Amino acid sequence: MDPEVLASLGVEGAAAAAHALSLPAEAYGNDAQLEVMWAMKAYNHAEVYFNLISSVDPKYLKLTKNDDMIYSKFREDFPDFNIKILDPELLKSAEGKEKWRPFCNHFETLVEDFNYGTLLRLDCEKDYTEENTIFATRIQFFAVEIARNREGYNSGVYNASLKAKQQKKAQS
Repeated sequence: MDPEVLASLGVEGAAAAAHALSLPAEAYGNDAQLEVMWAMKAYNHAEVYFNLISSVDPKYLKLTKNDDMIYSKFREDFPDFNIKILDPELLKSAEGKEKWRPFCNHFETLVEDFNYGTLLRLDCEKDYTEENTIFATRIQFFAVEIARNREGYNSGVYNASLKAKQQKKAQS
């Protein structure tokens, strides 16, 4: 998932990839190249998001124009959901999917690409790694990350980054 791979496509290749990713799922079979493009897109999104919460105090971030609605509905439907360290079973099991489906579908017309695949960190105090990442829908990502930002759980990432920058500056 090296960014150089995407760059190696060139402008025309990147445009073709973007077009391919915008087509409905029914237009494809199991195409390995398409899966790689989706994985790269998800990885790039994750990298940008982690850099963002490392650089800006997350409590001030607005991820969508519907943040207030997403957060309210999430906490209404999942009042006790542990967002600090996610249990993948609560998202991925048959029972978990049944519970999430109405929530996700509520945002079908309100959040663009609400059901696109996105990477989500399990432990909010850690970076995206193979062990700390699951695949979730975009609306699940928004629900969890908006809650983490508003409830202060992502502040640890920002504070650790700020501390590292201050130490680096002090050493120079």
